[in-house]
Formats: sequence, C-alpha cells, structure tokens
Amino acid sequence: MSPVIFSIKGFEIRWYSVLILSGVFLAYLLIMNESKRQKVKTDFMFNLMFWGLIFGILGARIYYVIFNLDYYMAYPNEIYKIWNGGLAIHGGILFGLITAIIYCKKYNANIKKVLDILAPGVLLAQAIGRWGNFFNAEAYGSIVSYKTLVNMKIIPQFVIDNMLINGEYHLPMFYFESIACLIGVIAMLIVRRFRYIKKGQIMSIYLIWYGIIRFIIEIFRTDSLMLFDFKVAQIVSVIMVFVGIYIIISQHQKPKLEDLYNRYDEEIRF
Repeated sequence: MSPVIFSIKGFEIRWYSVLILSGVFLAYLLIMNESKRQKVKTDFMFNLMFWGLIFGILGARIYYVIFNLDYYMAYPNEIYKIWNGGLAIHGGILFGLITAIIYCKKYNANIKKVLDILAPGVLLAQAIGRWGNFFNAEAYGSIVSYKTLVNMKIIPQFVIDNMLINGEYHLPMFYFESIACLIGVIAMLIVRRFRYIKKGQIMSIYLIWYGIIRFIIEIFRTDSLMLFDFKVAQIVSVIMVFVGIYIIISQHQKPKLEDLYNRYDEEIRF
C-alpha cells in the first residue's frame, strides 16, 4: 500500500496528511453541532479549536521527536516532515489541553464544560487519523501468522494483506485502536444525553477509555516510544485513567442537581 495518493512534479499528497485532516474536519462538525446545542458561542469554539489544533500538532511532533532524539539529532532535516509520520497523540493531547485551559481562563469559560464538548470529537479524529498509520506501515504489533489474522474474523482482508511487513505478518494495532476509539465516541455521545451527567464526566470517560485501550494496545506494539525500559504511552495511560476516575468520583459526590452538563443556565461569553 503506497503512502502517496499522487505526486505532481515532486509535490506529494499523502494518505497520512489527508486522513488526519479528514479526522479534524469531522471532529469540527461534531464539536460545532454540540456547541450549538449547549449554547456556546460559535466564534469562541472555532477559535479554540483552531489554536488547539495548531499547538496540538506542534506538541505531538515535539513529543515524538523528544523520545526519538538520537535519530533526529543525526537527521535534523527530518524534524519538520510530519507527513512521513511521527505524531504522538499524547503530546497532542497535552499541548491541546494546555491551550484549552489558557483560552478558557482568558474568556472566563467553564473548562470542564468545554472539554466535555471537545472530547467526543477529539476521539473521533484519533479513530480516523489512525488509518494514516496503515498507509505509512506503522503502529503495528507483534508477528503472527496469516491464519491467526484470518481467524480473528473482524479484520478486513485488505488490512490483513497489508500487514505483511518485511516478510512477516503483524497484528494491525492501528485498526484495533481505531475501532476502540469509535466505540468510545458512541459511548460518549450516548452518555452526554443523560439528564444527570455532570460537567467533566464526559471528558473523564475519554481519559479512562482511551487510557485503558492505549495501555492494552502498547502491550503488542513493536514501535513504541520508550523511557528507559518502560513504554511512555503506558505510563501516560495509567495517569489518564486515574485522573479520569478521580474527576468522576469527585463530581459524583456533589449534589444531584449541581454542576450538570445539560443545564443551559450559562452562556460562554468573550
């Protein structure tokens, strides 16, 4: 499977870039639709997503480069070539979160509510963006037999055929993660309609769900970022799960009608 869609006089359009942008666009539609339902000003949310995307991509690249520093010190001209792959989602989440917090504080917006609105869209973008790894032949897992992949029954044949990498078949971890992310999106879309869901709890579902999924995914991945003998993504995933659990519990302990997500008694102003 070629990572390039087409090339014109040396200028390449790659699947990786197109899929990431497609994920961002669909996330934008989902987030803006919920923003209108929650009576959040369109300009506020658009500007937040714009800056969150810019700093999120920057953070995802910085994070990846830091944990591959030896390679990029030897080949510094590769640092900016993000179309070849090399965006670490945890770096994107961290920088995007920092951007959102600063932006919400600037305009005195409720950060928990804003993050709740953003969470399903972010996870949807991750689900779609993972397919960019497919075309770049990355984010795959351990070596298995062709028969094992076929017997799983849930992997499309075209994915199986392209998991033959360097003469060996591999587990398509990008595919499993993409499916898991879509399930998480559906779960959040359902939960956020609950009458007594509190602000911050939808974001907590994101943290817990993705944290668990990514921890499991990393068990089988063969191209993980490492910190000494530990997989960085697993460390971060554990932190995400504990933070998510803490927020859910702390919000649940509040009175039943306090801090509700679906109470439209406030408007984000700027």
